[in-house]
Amino acid sequence: MIGVAPPAYDPAAPTTANTLPVGAPTTVRAYVVELFRRHRRAFLLLITVNTIAVVASMAGPWLLGGLVERVSDGTGDRELHLERTVGLFVAALVVQAVFVRQVRLRGAMLGERMLADLREDFLVRSVGLPPGVLERAGTGDLLSRITTDIDRLGNAMREAVPQLAIGVVWVILLLGGLVVTAPPLAAAVLLAVPLLVIGCRWYFKRAPSAYRSEAAGYAAVAAALAETVDAGHTVEAHRLGERRVELSERRIKEWTAWERYTLWLRTVLFPFINVTHVMILASVLMVGGVFVLQGWIGVGQLTTGALIAQMLVDPVGLILRWYDELQVAQVSLARLVGVRDIEPDAGDARLAPEGRDVHADQVHFGYLEGVDVLRKVSLEVAPGTRLALVGPSGAGKSTLGRLLAGIYAPRDGRITLGGAELSRMTAERVRSHVALVNQEHHVFVGSLRDNLLLARTDATDAELWAALDAVDADDWARALDDSLDTEVGSGGFALTPAQAQQIALARLVLADPHTLVLDEATSLLDPRAARHLERSLARVLDGRTVVAIAHRLHTAHDADVIAVVENGRISELGSHDELVRADGAYAALWRSWHG
Repeated sequence: MIGVAPPAYDPAAPTTANTLPVGAPTTVRAYVVELFRRHRRAFLLLITVNTIAVVASMAGPWLLGGLVERVSDGTGDRELHLERTVGLFVAALVVQAVFVRQVRLRGAMLGERMLADLREDFLVRSVGLPPGVLERAGTGDLLSRITTDIDRLGNAMREAVPQLAIGVVWVILLLGGLVVTAPPLAAAVLLAVPLLVIGCRWYFKRAPSAYRSEAAGYAAVAAALAETVDAGHTVEAHRLGERRVELSERRIKEWTAWERYTLWLRTVLFPFINVTHVMILASVLMVGGVFVLQGWIGVGQLTTGALIAQMLVDPVGLILRWYDELQVAQVSLARLVGVRDIEPDAGDARLAPEGRDVHADQVHFGYLEGVDVLRKVSLEVAPGTRLALVGPSGAGKSTLGRLLAGIYAPRDGRITLGGAELSRMTAERVRSHVALVNQEHHVFVGSLRDNLLLARTDATDAELWAALDAVDADDWARALDDSLDTEVGSGGFALTPAQAQQIALARLVLADPHTLVLDEATSLLDPRAARHLERSLARVLDGRTVVAIAHRLHTAHDADVIAVVENGRISELGSHDELVRADGAYAALWRSWHG
C-alpha cells in the first residue's frame, strides 16, 4: 500500500496555474524567523506558562508513585500519606488548571497577532508590486491566496504554531521527568521511536509536494470560475458555455484527485501513530515489570514511569497532528510570502524626468516568451499633445498605452519621459507624472469623500466638489443624503457604472498629472453623455499630454495626432485631415464609422 503512486492528473493544470511566485524555502524560513522575532516576548511567555502547567501535571504521577511505594513497603502512616498525597494532588490540579487556561489564552493571542501581521504584510507587499505583475497574475491566483490560503493559515497561526510549541515543551519535560524519577524506563520509551520515524519519514516525504499540488489545483479552479463569471457575456455571445463548464469540471476533478491523495496519505500515517502509542506504554510496562522482578526499580517508580509514558501519548499526538496541519499551512505560507521574492520597485529613486516629452524608440513587447504583441514601435509625443491610438481590436493599442503609462516595461527598446527611462524610475515617481485611466473603475467601501481622497489626501472639500463638477458628477453627488459623507460601495449607496467611472475621472482631476493615458475612460457612458463629458474634461485636460486609446472615432477626430496601430506596428501617423486625405487604413475606419 505504501508504494501506491499519486493520482493521475494533467500536470499543466495545477502546476502552471500560479503566475505569482511561490516562496522559496529560504524566504519562508526567513519570514518565520522574522515573525518569531517580532513576538519573542509573547512566545517566551507562552513557553514559561506551559512549562509550569506541564510540571504541575507531572505532580500526580510522582505523588501516586510515592504512595504506591510506601504502601508496598508497608512503612509509615498510610492515612497520613494518603491525606498528604490528596492535598498535594489537588493543589497541583489547581495550579495546572490555572496555567493551562493561561497557555490556551496566550497561545490564541500569539496566533492572532501573527496572523494579523501576515495579512498586513501580504497586503502591503502586494500593493507595492509593479502593476504589470498583478495584471499578469490574474484574479484567480491572487484571489485564492488572499482567501483560501489565508483561511488555511488562520487555523495554523491560531492553533498549530502555539500547540506545536506546547507539544515540544511537553515532550521534553515528560522525558526529563521520566529520566529523573525512573531512569531505566527512559530507554524503554525509545523502543517505539523506529516505527514512528518510519511512518513519519514516509508521510512527510510525500506530503509537502502533494499539498502544493492541491493548493495549485484549487487556484486553477478559482481562476477558471472567476474568468468565466467575469467574462460571462463574452462566453454567452460566443457560445463557449459547454467548453467553460468542461474546463471547470476538469480543473475540479484534478483538484479533488489531489484532495483524495492527501487524505489517503493521512489514512496511512494515523495507524502508525496509534501503534506507536500502544508500543510506548507496552514497552514501559514490560521492561519495567522485568526490572521490578529483578529488584532494579521499585513498584512506585514503575507506577510513575507508566503514568508519565501514558502522558506522552497526548503531546506526541499533538505534535504529529499539528505538524501535519503545518504541512498544509507551509504551502499556503510559501504562496503568501512568494510576493517577497518579487522586487516591489527596482527603480532608481534618483532618476527623474527633465521634461514632459514622451518618446518610444524601437519598442518590442510580448506577454508570452517569443511572441511579440508590439514590434519596432517608435513614437514621439510632444508636451501638451493629444494623441489618439486607433486601430482594430487586438492590434495592440491598450498594450502600447500601458507601456507609455509605465505599467509594463518593453522587452526591447526604450520608453522615456523627459529623457528618463520609465522602466528604471520608481513607481511613485512614474505615478506622480503619468496616470492611466481604463475601463476598470473601482469604488471602495467607505464615504464618497474617502474614495476621492485616495488621489490626494490633503484635498479640501472645495477641491473635491470642483473635481466632481469637472466630470459632470456634481449634480448627483449633491443630491445624496449625506453629500460627501455618503457611504458608497458594497453595503452603501449603489453607484451606477457611469457614476463609478465619473469618480475615477474625478480622482484623475485631483491627482493632477501632466501626462494622461485614457483607455476608453468614458466607455460606460452612452455616446451623448460621453461626448458631453469629454467636452467638460477638455477644460481640465488643457495643457496636458493626453494619450487616448480611441474606439469611438470622434475622440480621434479631436486629437492633434492620430497613430493607427495594426498588427503590433504603427502603420500611419498624422492629423485627422492628413490621414483622411491619405486614404489609408484610418480613412477606411472613418468611412465605416460614418456609414
